[in-house]
Amino acid sequence: MGEAVSIVVIDDNPGSLELLATALANSDAMVYTASSPAEGLELVRRHRPRLVVTDLVMPGMSGLEVLQQVVSFDPSIDVIVMTAHYTTETAVAAIRQGAADYLQKPVKIAMLRERVAALIDSANRRRKANGSRVGGQELEFEGLVASSDRMWELFAMIQRVAPHYRSILVHGPTGAGKDLVASALHRRSGAAGKFVVLNCSAVVETLFESELFGHVRGAFTGADRDKTGLFELANGGTLFLDEIGDMPLPTQAKLLRAIQNQEIMPVGSLNARKVNVRLVAATHHDLHAAIADGRFREDLYYRLSMVELTVPALKERAEDVPLLAWHFIKKFSREFSKPIEGLTPRASIVLQRYGWPGNVRELEHAIGRACMMADSTMLDVGELPEHVVRSEPAASGESASPLAEQERRLLEQALRAAGGNQSEAARKLGIGRDALRYKMKRYELSG
Repeated sequence: MGEAVSIVVIDDNPGSLELLATALANSDAMVYTASSPAEGLELVRRHRPRLVVTDLVMPGMSGLEVLQQVVSFDPSIDVIVMTAHYTTETAVAAIRQGAADYLQKPVKIAMLRERVAALIDSANRRRKANGSRVGGQELEFEGLVASSDRMWELFAMIQRVAPHYRSILVHGPTGAGKDLVASALHRRSGAAGKFVVLNCSAVVETLFESELFGHVRGAFTGADRDKTGLFELANGGTLFLDEIGDMPLPTQAKLLRAIQNQEIMPVGSLNARKVNVRLVAATHHDLHAAIADGRFREDLYYRLSMVELTVPALKERAEDVPLLAWHFIKKFSREFSKPIEGLTPRASIVLQRYGWPGNVRELEHAIGRACMMADSTMLDVGELPEHVVRSEPAASGESASPLAEQERRLLEQALRAAGGNQSEAARKLGIGRDALRYKMKRYELSG
C-alpha cells in the first residue's frame, strides 16, 4: 500500500472482526478493531485513520450513522460499509452519504485487499492533486491537466509530432479539450507566428471564403476596404479550424488547394499570396460517415489526417476528475477571492460517479458554480449542480436490469442443483444462508 496507514475496523461479530483485521494487517498498515460503534468512533477520534471499515447492521448505531459521524469529524477519511443484505438502492444511498465503497458480506479477502489498496492509492492521488505542495507541476502539460495514462500518451504524441507536422486532425467529443491540444501543438512546434482560431460551426456559409482568405475592396456589396484573411494572419504560425466537419463543401475544396499549394487567393483578387501555415483541424463528428454521406471531401480528409490525435472523453479517464476538480478549484477560488481548500470525500465521490456528457467543460462549469455558492473552505454536495448530485452511476442505467436478471438466474440454477436445499445452494453461491433467503424474497423465489 506504500506509506504506512491506519485503519479502523468496526464489527459486532467477533469472527468477522478477527478475519477482517487479519486480512488487512501488513507491514504498511496499522489496524485497530472495535466490536461496537461507540468504541470504533473513539478510535477514529484518537487515531484519525486513513480508512474506516464498518458493518451496516449493529446494535445501538447503524453503519450509516457511523459513516455520518466519521464524515462530520473528518471528511478526508474514507469509509467502507459492509452488509449481508446488499441492494443497489442501499449501496447508492450509502455512497451518496459519503461512503467510499459498499461491499457484500461475506467479503472475499482478495477483493477487500484490492479495494482498500485502491482507496489508499486514490487518497494519495487526491492529496497529490490537492495542491502544489507536492509538486503539481508534473501533472500539467501545456495547460492540459491529467494523471491518466491515456492523456500522458497523448501528451507524448504531441511532443513528438509538434516540431514536424504540417496538418493534424484532432478527434474528440465536445468539451474534451481539443482546443487545448491545438494550442499545445502550436507552442511545442516552435512556430514564431500567431495561433489563430476559427470555429467553423459559427460562420455563415457565404462568409467562409472571406474569413479564411480575406477579400479586396469592392469584391462584393459591403466590402468597403481590404480584409486580411485568417490564413494570412496565421502566416508563420498555426491556424486552428475547430469543428471542421461543419465546413460547407465548396469551402472544403478551396481549403484543400490552400493546404496543398500553401497559397491563397483573396476574394476579388487576381493575385495569389504565398503563406506558410501549420493547420490543426478538430471535430467531434465521424468524418468517415460524413464522407459516405457526401458531406465531407475524402481528399481533404486524407490531406488533414496524416497525423490523427484523439482526445478521450472524461468518462474514459475518470481518474483525472479529482485532479481537474482541484485545478478548477484553485482557478475559481482565486477568481472569486475565496479560501477554498478542496472537496469533501462525498462530493468527490459524486463527481467521479457522474458520467460528464459535457466532458471537462461541464466539470469546469460545475466547479465554478460550486465555488461561487460556497460559504466554507470545503466544497460539499450542496454546492454541486442538482443534476450531477442526483445522477445514477454512469453505467448503472445500462447494466442494472441485466445484472439483476443474471443474479436471479444464478439463484434459480443453484437452488435447482441443490434440490431446494438452501444451505447447499448458499454454499454453491459462496454466500451466507441469510443472504440467500433475503435474495430469494427479493426475487420472489421459492425453495
